[in-house]
Amino acid sequence: MIQSQISHTARQALTDLIIAAKAEKNLSFEQIAQGTDLSDVFVTAALLGQQPLPADAAKQVGETLGLDASAITLLQAIPLRGSVENSIPTDPTIYRFYEMMQVYGTTLKSLVHEQFGDGIISAINFKMDIKKVEDPEGGSRAVITLDGKFLPYKPF
Repeated sequence: MIQSQISHTARQALTDLIIAAKAEKNLSFEQIAQGTDLSDVFVTAALLGQQPLPADAAKQVGETLGLDASAITLLQAIPLRGSVENSIPTDPTIYRFYEMMQVYGTTLKSLVHEQFGDGIISAINFKMDIKKVEDPEGGSRAVITLDGKFLPYKPF
């Protein structure tokens, strides 16, 4: 039976356990995702409490991290989503995404509506990828691709 979480408490405790096991085993999220047939982005979101894992993937991840049966079961539960509190984020990396939306959010909204019409971009029917590329001017750049299905509003 599919279970749904009603608080962040159990998943946060599991996430803390997962992060400790990941560090102890010196694994990357990409290594943990191997064998799940899922993207490392999706598996990472699941391990951080934002997505449920299918049973086979939860078992694979559980074996990789040395999790017990109850943790593997909890990885399959529908989480209470939302990892950012209802205030301005203070973590510098998360804040920069918040800042990007503050600066470019209305631009993205305007361009989406101009090109697609009145609607939203789904975060449910969604894919995301992140790649590290070398910057010709030195250092590295992050290329983040957000790929969501457009859902038009329908008059009724």
